[in-house]
Amino acid sequence: MATEPTPTSRSAEERAALETAATQAIRGLTIDAVEAANSGHPGLPMGMAEAAVVLWSRFLKHDPADPTWADRDRFVLSAGHGSMLVYTLLHLSGYDLSLDELKNFRQLGSRTAGHPESHLLPGVETTTGPLGQGISTAVGMAMAEMHLAGRYNTDEHVVVDHMTYVIASDGDLMEGVSNEASSLAGHLGLGKLVVLYDDNHVSIDGQTDLAFSEDVAARYDALGWHVVRDIDGHDPEAVAAAIETARGTLDRPSLLQVKTTIGFGSPNLAGKSDIHSDALGEAELNATKDHLGIPREPLFYVPEGAETLFREQAARGAEAHTAWTEAMVAYREADADRAAELDRRLAGDLPDGWADALPTFPEDAKGMATRAASGKVLDALAGVLPELMGGSADLTPSNKTKAKGMESFAFATPAERYVHYGVREHAMGAAMNGLALHGGVRPYGGTFLIFSDYMKPAVRLAALMETNPVFVYTHDSIALGEDGPTHQPVEQLAGLRAIPNLLTIRPADANETAAAWKVALEERDRPTALAFSRQGVPTLAATANRAMEGVAKGAYVLADTDRQPDVILIATGSEVHLALEARETLAADGVQARVVSMPCDRLFLEQDADYRESVLPRAVTARVAVEAAAPLGWGRFVGLDGEVVGIDRFGESGPWQGVYEHLGFTASAVVEAARRTITATS
Repeated sequence: MATEPTPTSRSAEERAALETAATQAIRGLTIDAVEAANSGHPGLPMGMAEAAVVLWSRFLKHDPADPTWADRDRFVLSAGHGSMLVYTLLHLSGYDLSLDELKNFRQLGSRTAGHPESHLLPGVETTTGPLGQGISTAVGMAMAEMHLAGRYNTDEHVVVDHMTYVIASDGDLMEGVSNEASSLAGHLGLGKLVVLYDDNHVSIDGQTDLAFSEDVAARYDALGWHVVRDIDGHDPEAVAAAIETARGTLDRPSLLQVKTTIGFGSPNLAGKSDIHSDALGEAELNATKDHLGIPREPLFYVPEGAETLFREQAARGAEAHTAWTEAMVAYREADADRAAELDRRLAGDLPDGWADALPTFPEDAKGMATRAASGKVLDALAGVLPELMGGSADLTPSNKTKAKGMESFAFATPAERYVHYGVREHAMGAAMNGLALHGGVRPYGGTFLIFSDYMKPAVRLAALMETNPVFVYTHDSIALGEDGPTHQPVEQLAGLRAIPNLLTIRPADANETAAAWKVALEERDRPTALAFSRQGVPTLAATANRAMEGVAKGAYVLADTDRQPDVILIATGSEVHLALEARETLAADGVQARVVSMPCDRLFLEQDADYRESVLPRAVTARVAVEAAAPLGWGRFVGLDGEVVGIDRFGESGPWQGVYEHLGFTASAVVEAARRTITATS
């Protein structure tokens, strides 16, 4: 069982009085903040106040003085719309969140944003708000804890031992991603994951039975969870007893069905959908304060003693932190190498010289699929990067994501690193976010590029949170062939490139693939999407020595001219070899073409102006972009007079070579486009 600071001894009456003051503070601060902002979601914080006080004052192991302490318990407010709950808990517990910042709720530049954002506010473990994401991300956090404990704990030294707690709403459990993730959690037996389900039977539209009538507890029982039913969420002792039971059940995750009244304390709106997401208004606010015994003035009133239990728990957390620090000292003395590896992993640092293991591939006209090259890169890296924890959404043989020496991560084998996510793309994306946010692992996960659509919300959140999972997408174009248009991506690359703070890299050959992995693994503050081909592509002589630098810069000159080029051919991925072939044809007619490989537009645009000019000189306006994908976005590089050899329709089923030719992806099509744009710009 996870270590826990022990509450100080108090009489039941004294504790009850202090807990009442704490719940009054949560409710009063919430309704004042929402009223001041004239927007927000007061219902959940008001309803879950008692349960949150119990969790944060009796059980949660944390240290506000060091919110990044590695062995802290994680708390995830999956129902992120109720953000004032976590903000008041952080403030009352002594985190760096002042009362003035609570007063600035939902205002421009505030750290108390409408939904909790982990990159803005220490103590917020993950960004939540899109329902279902928080609980699903928490599954990844619990996976990371189980893996690190399995790899580094010994009989004599227990240095990884913490819980992951979640508050989830009816809406969270309606979302499909939460069911995917909960199914995975039950299968893996994530016993240190405890979800407090705020079962208040109300959503925005009204009572949940308008759309949601299943027996949630029975569903979670079927998913392999330990379930405690029908807990009175307004009875602190009932909540505490349920959490104790959950903490004692380590072979399964726990769902605690906490029955609450949304907007508890509001005389006229409690239990109604009106209080889910609307300010109370002056009359109801005053009536609520009168009913709860909270003074109407001053606003943002904190009752005497409201902070006491939280600060005492924080002090116990600081003691636990000190004990852990001492345990790590002893661990380093007993097993210096393994402790150093754990320290490095928790710091997020890569080992010295790790990139020396990256393979270089010789020129080969036949070449290999970039998905196969990716597999060889992972084979080379798995032994030098123990933090790599990868998986696939039931496409391991196709994605080539299982490196040599990797075995299946499971309840019985927690130290292993390969995750079989099953056909659960969205849960995989969210769990990868949780793994990355937890720290100590570098997660990657694979599926087909077309199914990036099934996980897009999690990918977007990874970029927003400034965390660094690696999303591996194979079968990256219509060239996957026979599976046809249902599986052939068209608009997906453009969609991924549109996400701020996400690197989308589509390498041209095996050497660019190795370079793409290097870029992805060196990123600390943003995720990467890698798009790999199903079909074989030539391995180019020019990439052996130039791909590492070129991919890191986003684009580079792959084949040049001996004077100012007549036309520039820009390509990505498997279409780079078409551009090179077209260049040879043009040269035979006296037309000099530069070929630019642009595996990542975002990286290229981040380079200084001189470098961008050296690759795409403004004087050369005849430009053609070539990519077997939607042409959206290429206009910024080819200009109004340039052309894009792309695809603006769905694909066809058939052998890939025939599909390519049928849809116009040939060297001759590139040649014709080049000639037209030369004419247009001359």
